[in-house]
Amino acid sequence: MAGIASFFIPNSTIVNMTAGFSVGLLIPVVDEIGKNWQHLRHLWYSLRYRKKSIRVSTSYLFRIVVDGKYLLIRGTRYPNQFQPVGGVHKVSPQGNTSLSAMGVTGDDLIPVDPSSDGDIRVRVPGKNIVQFFRWFDSREGREDSPWREFQEELLAAGILPADKFPHIMHNYVRRDVDKIRYSPWADSLEILVADVYELVSTPQQLEAFRQIAQAGHPDLVWVTPSQIQRRGATPGQPHSIEIAAHAERLL
Repeated sequence: MAGIASFFIPNSTIVNMTAGFSVGLLIPVVDEIGKNWQHLRHLWYSLRYRKKSIRVSTSYLFRIVVDGKYLLIRGTRYPNQFQPVGGVHKVSPQGNTSLSAMGVTGDDLIPVDPSSDGDIRVRVPGKNIVQFFRWFDSREGREDSPWREFQEELLAAGILPADKFPHIMHNYVRRDVDKIRYSPWADSLEILVADVYELVSTPQQLEAFRQIAQAGHPDLVWVTPSQIQRRGATPGQPHSIEIAAHAERLL
């Protein structure tokens, strides 16, 4: 009888070994899916929206924090609004060749001027979304440093003393790739991409920021995380500043 029972009841050791082996195989698969989730999502977009034109805008933002407050600068296109230091990535002539081969065209929402020329605000054929993001992730043929906007907005504008900022150090924080959505403003499907960097100031640079914060500047504000989340509002006080929605990416 015992022999018959042992024939029908699985050996617990074998079951445990099989389960352990299965889990061991599953973990790297799940890990690989997690690492490539964005690519899988873009693959789905390229299939679902293959006949659509998708607006893609990529940018980089600086998280500059001094004594617990975040530095925001007055916008150039929207002067009543304060936003993070940063801007749209630029594409090189080499990159333009790659984009043209994908059928990528310029975006017509913002007039092209010396400031916006070469911006990666583009219209991508839906079928080539995966190819576009592979190109973007390769960093070939596009801007790959946040220095330009820092220099233009804070140094060339005379806000920061150039002698204290001959160079800067920064940490890469993360990349936000928004899910595709319909944008009424663009009247099209849209994907927004933002690389977030955090400035690592030297003691001299930190002191320069503190002096500017103390003196005040009409084009700068220093705000708390709560003010960023509330778009500039402070409970119990008049709403005196407007903070751009994308400033929340700094948090």
